[in-house]
Amino acid sequence: VQLQACGGGVVQAGGSLRLSCAASGRTISTYAMGWFRQAPGKEREFVAGINWNGRSTGYAHSVKDRFTISRDNAKNTVTLQMNSLKPEDTAAYHCAGRGPLLQWSDDDKVYNAWGAGTQVTVSS
Repeated sequence: VQLQACGGGVVQAGGSLRLSCAASGRTISTYAMGWFRQAPGKEREFVAGINWNGRSTGYAHSVKDRFTISRDNAKNTVTLQMNSLKPEDTAAYHCAGRGPLLQWSDDDKVYNAWGAGTQVTVSS
């Protein structure tokens, strides 16, 4: 499966962005999906995850109550709604998938499908 994230951009602190991850090549309807981010000079970190049926989600503490992950299996897409953005959210955001029928995880090593990132820059 090929994944492509989009929707990044430059936004002021307190603003919002909506990232989308589109899949091609095969359906991701049975895949757990995750969003990860990597800032320059830092390790890649978990942001949010969602199970294949959308019934289980998880968030990094730093984004909880500000970010929301969702999916539309009919459209083969996963979305990350980001509100109340902070300068420390600045990073390249990547979507990742693992499956089929596996749980989302905050460990990037267990994901077997990755997409190119989309850059999010939050100015103060």
